[in-house]
Amino acid sequence: MAGIPLRPTARPIVKTPQDRLFSVVVYTVFGLFALICAYPFYYLIINSISSNNLSALGDVRFVPLGFHLSNYPQVFQLPGLGLAAAVSIARTVLGTLGTVLVSAFLGFMFTQQRMWGRVFWYRFTLITMYFSAGLIPVFLIIKAIGLTNNFWVYVIPYLVQPFNIILVKTFVESMPQSMQEAAEIDGANILQVFRRIYLPNMLPILATVAIFSAVAQWNMFQDTLIYVTDQSLYTLQYLLYSFINQANSLAQAAQNTNGGSLSAVASAAAGQTATSIQVTVAVVVVLPIIFVYPLCQRFFVKGIMLGAVKG
Repeated sequence: MAGIPLRPTARPIVKTPQDRLFSVVVYTVFGLFALICAYPFYYLIINSISSNNLSALGDVRFVPLGFHLSNYPQVFQLPGLGLAAAVSIARTVLGTLGTVLVSAFLGFMFTQQRMWGRVFWYRFTLITMYFSAGLIPVFLIIKAIGLTNNFWVYVIPYLVQPFNIILVKTFVESMPQSMQEAAEIDGANILQVFRRIYLPNMLPILATVAIFSAVAQWNMFQDTLIYVTDQSLYTLQYLLYSFINQANSLAQAAQNTNGGSLSAVASAAAGQTATSIQVTVAVVVVLPIIFVYPLCQRFFVKGIMLGAVKG
């Protein structure tokens, strides 16, 4: 029909040989990079389910040899593992929740022009990213405030994280200011604006902060090594550190005992080698945190991009 413009048809994208070659190279390079990143985890898993003797000799590299799963029941019998898992889960959940809430609130407050001393406090917070008092002064402070041999040493010192605050602040600055103005016209105070307007809209960046915090909390063992001597407060990562250091002695004790009474640790390690203990405990400790990424991945990319670049 004359006078009615026809909708333009989209032209098919024609790839040149150079485009195809470029795609092949890119996919190959990134595929190899992904394999390099995944292989250490795969290596741990196949060695934990292979013959302990072959694993100790280093013969297990690409496929399991002498497949068995007996290492895992024996490792789960290691004393203190269940309690350490509970401590690690508790510190990860509470520490992540506290860090997310503090980062969200401070990131929001640092965008408020009416905040008293806003520039000073923001810069004061950022300075801590570049300067540290050192191990001994920090230990003396932790001891002075009564956090040694205290579960809260895993939570309180990590609440204020400058990098996370920067991400949240930049994300909040990209949100329309008119939302806060409309809420204040309706009579909302600053806490109501934060809780009802901004907090529900921070989900992508808070998921990013939660991933960073959860991984850091789960993998931390230095604070246990420095501040904790109470065995009931040991974490999984610290037990992994201890078992790796003791693996040779545990395996030797189990192998040298013929019908005699074994200690609790040595009896749990019976039939194992130092390598099997190390790789099996490492798999048990690493796998839980790996499952966090698929749950939060859809928020992670969006959050880190919006929190890193002011829109």
